[in-house]
Amino acid sequence: MSLILCTDFGSTFTKITAIDTQSGEIAAFAKSFTTIETNVMDGFSIALAEIEKQLGVLIRHCEERKRPPRSARGRLRNPVNTEQLQFLAASSAAGGLKMVSSGLVPDLTAKASRLAASSAGAKVLKTYSYELTAADTLEIAEIAPDIILLSGGIDGGNKDVLLKNAETISQIPGAFCVIIAGNRNAADESREILTKTGKRTVVCENVMPEFGKLNIAPAKAAIRELFIENIISAKGLDQAQAIMSAEIVPTPLAVFDAAKLLSEGIDDADGFEEGLGQLMIFDLGGATTDVYSMADGLPKNPQVYVQGLLEPTNKRTVEGDIGMRYSLAPMLELLDHHFYNEHGITEAEVAAWKAICLKDPSALPIGEHAAYKRVEQALASEAVRVSAMRHVGFYERSYTPMGEVIIQTGKDLSTVKYVIGTGGAIINSADWAQILQAAAYSPRDVNLLKPQKPLLLLDKEYCLSAMGLLAQKYPRLALKMMKEKMVNV
Repeated sequence: MSLILCTDFGSTFTKITAIDTQSGEIAAFAKSFTTIETNVMDGFSIALAEIEKQLGVLIRHCEERKRPPRSARGRLRNPVNTEQLQFLAASSAAGGLKMVSSGLVPDLTAKASRLAASSAGAKVLKTYSYELTAADTLEIAEIAPDIILLSGGIDGGNKDVLLKNAETISQIPGAFCVIIAGNRNAADESREILTKTGKRTVVCENVMPEFGKLNIAPAKAAIRELFIENIISAKGLDQAQAIMSAEIVPTPLAVFDAAKLLSEGIDDADGFEEGLGQLMIFDLGGATTDVYSMADGLPKNPQVYVQGLLEPTNKRTVEGDIGMRYSLAPMLELLDHHFYNEHGITEAEVAAWKAICLKDPSALPIGEHAAYKRVEQALASEAVRVSAMRHVGFYERSYTPMGEVIIQTGKDLSTVKYVIGTGGAIINSADWAQILQAAAYSPRDVNLLKPQKPLLLLDKEYCLSAMGLLAQKYPRLALKMMKEKMVNV
């Protein structure tokens, strides 16, 4: 076998997928609870020992790894040395890459800043507009972000807000990094303000150099670079990085790359391999729910006008208040009587399940607790419904002297063909299609541009993040495996 071991250090579980690049198959899969409170390598070693057991081989990679008991090792055969395999990894452990972003106008530079951070795989906890207030600075200090993305003003436009916010941010305590991606005429002066107080800064191109024009690729690259250089050590992943064959990347970025490849296909020297076309992916994690859309989102009706920023074809949003474990408490605050009536569960049952999950985030609704299975199913469906509602665009009717017009804000995803589900709560569900159906349009979704009649697919083998990693070296193989392994209803 020629193996690539793709590891995802998740907020709840560390998952290892062993891929045989010769056969194009997943040779083994294992997971263990993420041991972020001690050392992430502890959970990694437990999962890797299970991979060894499934493959019947002994994997040697470095001295840092705690070896399984000698008795267990004695049953393994065919030692595999580092030269014979590759280790790749992504991580969202310890809350992932925490960011806040700041811009000038909410629907323009502030939104561009948030889109840049989200597409880079960050967990955007808050986006600010205009000048930062005293309350904003206290909130940012409490959030304790890893990175602040500072933007504002088109090139040659307003400089005052960017400079004022740089001054304010320079006084916020914390070891965060600042990426300056605003008006180029104020970028150098902003950097000087921040570096005087010891803040590490990176200047890149404006996320909106011209009115209504997005330019998020430079900021995305800067975010990834800072993740590699600074955040890996801060999250306790430096030992893991030491054994990897490439840089550890944020898990959402790996999924983003997989989604883009699955949608667009590949065109290289070996020819063109078609992708699936327009699609959405819902990734339900313990701390967040991530939504990806690979579609242009343009109006399907020529009578519709787009208002505000034209969003990118490849978009990710992250809902930090919607998670199946660590963000369960804020998610429950979103529930109303419609939720309980629709799913036939009680507030007492939800409260009991919440207490179990907060005490033990690795808990699974198994055994005699049939009510907890219903609660988990209902909460997963609600997570998909709410996150889809926040991700898609919407219509509004407006009346002008010229008559009625229809205004579109955000992306029109009504014609998206595929909706794909991943994450433990979806994959482990006995009725995963019912969960994903919440992403589709229903009479409850008046004016929302959700998919009308999507085909529902399941990432049954939990391979999307692994395929995003595999695509770094074998994109054609990654595309082939994804197309084969997505399970239909």
